Amino acid sequence: MSTTASDASSAPRREDPLAALASLPGVPGAVDSVRNAVDRVYGHRVMRRRSNEVTSEAALRAARGSAALSGADWALEEVRRRTDFGAEAQARTVGAALRLTAESGQMLSIWRQSPVRVLARLHLVAAGKAGVDDGTVGRPRLAGEPVVEAPGTDINGPLTEAPLPGAAEVAGRLDGLAQLVIAGSEAPALVTAAIVHGELLALRPFGSYNGLVARAAERIVLIGSGLDPKSICPAEAGHAELGRAAYAAAFEAYVSATPDGMAAWIAHCGRAVELGVRESTAVCEALQRGAA
Repeated sequence: MSTTASDASSAPRREDPLAALASLPGVPGAVDSVRNAVDRVYGHRVMRRRSNEVTSEAALRAARGSAALSGADWALEEVRRRTDFGAEAQARTVGAALRLTAESGQMLSIWRQSPVRVLARLHLVAAGKAGVDDGTVGRPRLAGEPVVEAPGTDINGPLTEAPLPGAAEVAGRLDGLAQLVIAGSEAPALVTAAIVHGELLALRPFGSYNGLVARAAERIVLIGSGLDPKSICPAEAGHAELGRAAYAAAFEAYVSATPDGMAAWIAHCGRAVELGVRESTAVCEALQRGAA
């Protein structure tokens, strides 16, 4: 039996919760602002011939920003000049952030098919090569296993006060997040990236470096969605510039699960992308002047 147009139109549509979030008050304006900012930096004349240099510098600034939010707040030039990232806890955190920034670009083709596999790989890259050897690397935590953001420290970033979900809840919510990613959404990239980021912060699925992994996943969504295909808009740098206190407050809004809270978190992530755009615009201007 053939399917008519009326049959198709009457078929139930798949629920798209991320698209619903895109209509929350303030979110459309944040989406438009981010899109305009990204379009402007991509239109910069330097991007025509020297985009690889901008991408490299953006990656460095992204890693520095993500590490800062996880307790290793180093100056950019210190990150640039260092070659040894295994000596002590902060150096290992910076090294993990650098590796994740590099690795995220390699995960784009896998993300839409197997997000949990990508997350496990990101944690392996962050923790395994940082010398963590406690049996927890590269897999979601089990019941009773402790969580610390940066091994060797008591730093947990903005996550310290948030309730820690149990292992069973983590498994269920990770599966739900993966299904959302695999199914796809009509939501703008900013909304999807913000929810992936916020949910991973809330779940803390691994025994360590959850903040670094969450921000790397946000990066993957922004690149893979086509919003920032050359990876020149380091949201991590923007999050760091906004500060840990603002990051914590926005995350608290996210875990409230209220419409206002979700909108506030998405807007915060949008502002971080815009500040990342500003960083790369400054790099473009410096390259144009011959100063970098």
